[in-house]
Amino acid sequence: MLNGLISLLSNWGVPSQALITLSFYLVAGLTCLFAFLVVTSRNIFHSAMYLAVTLLGVSAIYLFLDAEFLAVIQIIIYVGAIVTLFAFAIMLTARISDKAIRQVNRQVAASCLLAAALFFVVIHLIAKSPWDASVASNQHALGVRELGKSLMTTYILPFEVVSLLLLAALVGALVIGKGKKS
Repeated sequence: MLNGLISLLSNWGVPSQALITLSFYLVAGLTCLFAFLVVTSRNIFHSAMYLAVTLLGVSAIYLFLDAEFLAVIQIIIYVGAIVTLFAFAIMLTARISDKAIRQVNRQVAASCLLAAALFFVVIHLIAKSPWDASVASNQHALGVRELGKSLMTTYILPFEVVSLLLLAALVGALVIGKGKKS
């Protein structure tokens, strides 16, 4: 679909590389915006929904990097399973919006300083790292078909163990959410 839109706009004289770059920055900006909303929202359910949109944005960035398998796994596992589990846990917890529970973190200054320090360390490491394209191009790339085949043959046991773990976490969230009958 994206390729069709790019080819249509290219016929009108818009360079395709400019469209790809513009759409990447748009997706990255929206992903950062929703990530910011995750940590600043006062409503925990809204934070979980913002997290889902953020993870979808990360999946779109994987598509820009030609990592289709990671994009699909990002959607299936994180958006489909983890955020759904968060949403169920939030909805089943009765006291989450109780006025007696403190809703504001008093460690805002310390966390902002730590986040800024971590940000500058990551930027320094990225700027210092050698980005040699010849090294990346020499590595053997597996396609989605090969990864899926190995997941369903060689790694089927760990895959099933993880699915049972997620099921146990969902049942645990239900039990905790239900609570004791008074």
